[in-house]
Amino acid sequence: MRIMTKALLVADCWLLVARCGLRVVRYRAFDNGCLNAVSAFVVFISLIVSSSLFAEASPPILDLIKADDSILVANRTGHILLAKNDAVKRIPASTLKILTALAAFHFLGEDYRFTTEFYTDDKGNLKVKGYGDPLLISEVLQEITSLLAKKITRCNGLIIDNSYFSKEITTPGASCSANPYDAPLSALSANFNTINFKRDSSSRIVSAEPQTPMIPYASEKIAKKIESDRVSLFKDSREASLYAGHLVLYFLRENGVTVPETVRMGTVLPEDKLLYTYTSQFEIKDVAEKLFRFSNNFIANQVVVALGANVFGPPGTLDKGTRAVLDYAQNVLGLHGIRFVEGSGISRQNRLSARDMLTILKKFEPHRSLLVKKDNIYYKTGTLHGIQTRAGYIETEPGPLYFVLFLKTPGVNADRLINMIVNAYMSPGKH
Repeated sequence: MRIMTKALLVADCWLLVARCGLRVVRYRAFDNGCLNAVSAFVVFISLIVSSSLFAEASPPILDLIKADDSILVANRTGHILLAKNDAVKRIPASTLKILTALAAFHFLGEDYRFTTEFYTDDKGNLKVKGYGDPLLISEVLQEITSLLAKKITRCNGLIIDNSYFSKEITTPGASCSANPYDAPLSALSANFNTINFKRDSSSRIVSAEPQTPMIPYASEKIAKKIESDRVSLFKDSREASLYAGHLVLYFLRENGVTVPETVRMGTVLPEDKLLYTYTSQFEIKDVAEKLFRFSNNFIANQVVVALGANVFGPPGTLDKGTRAVLDYAQNVLGLHGIRFVEGSGISRQNRLSARDMLTILKKFEPHRSLLVKKDNIYYKTGTLHGIQTRAGYIETEPGPLYFVLFLKTPGVNADRLINMIVNAYMSPGKH
């Protein structure tokens, strides 16, 4: 009844304007300025009543948002339509990856491509120097080695230079588990520093990917108790880089190049001869798309360390990368008081508010198609134990609506809340 009464009040206000207009025509009692003033007054009253009307409709959503939760919905102009606890700094989980991507676009350039260099020395060694490419996968290594086979017929030794990244990088929130999201970071990597394997009918360890061989260096690291999975079994960047090197050896051998059996660590020297530079087929925007599609923590922090080396000089460290992102957040986005300790969102030390995320979403809007899409929503999810987060865009004809959900209260369902937001705002006149 209260909502109906307020709706009738709005109608009565506009009826008043209409009657005033008739009097102008019939009696010329008002000039145009007076009529405009009356109209403006009634519009003002209507907006107040309409806002109150929507406030009456909003509580079913807001009642679900408790003290440990935050919600924010804004229209295409950035006007906030719905908010609660939106200024409180929360754990963003994987929605933080949106900020990581924005900072990478800013510092590296949207058309940036990672490179990997190949050198020969005077002893006939082949040297590989990595620069943090997170998408050096088996198919790419096959392509590279087929080109190298046209330039060399043998190498006396294979030396890996991973000095572009610090050898001691510890990601806050990550552990030493075999989970792929705990994979170590390295300047030279292969297949996200993971091994995807299974066991055949004889319980032998075999590759779960036709494009990736099961080389001894990998199979020796797989524990008998692990049945099959994609796992990260490398304890540090050195082990991860050596795995990439052993894959290079395998594919060179497949292309007819005579190669040794071992791989060792070393550095490229000024007198070494550059043989080939591989430039990634993927621009940084493509990297971001894969980052969002798979919510890949390894990609996120590889990018953060690489942009740290780009901004402050090698060796890249997580500290340099996070410092660069925080500089961007403060000086370009105008965000203050946020905490960014790594780029994937795995750490509970990361902190930003729903309003901070709105600023990030506004800046990221031209790139929103890189996010996962479901129906008419582009979004990024985030999940940690006891934490649910969502951030993204609801597509409407006038333009996108922004939404942010940071949830910690047990039993509150983020997807249900998004459906409630869509139902509340997608009807005509809601946005």
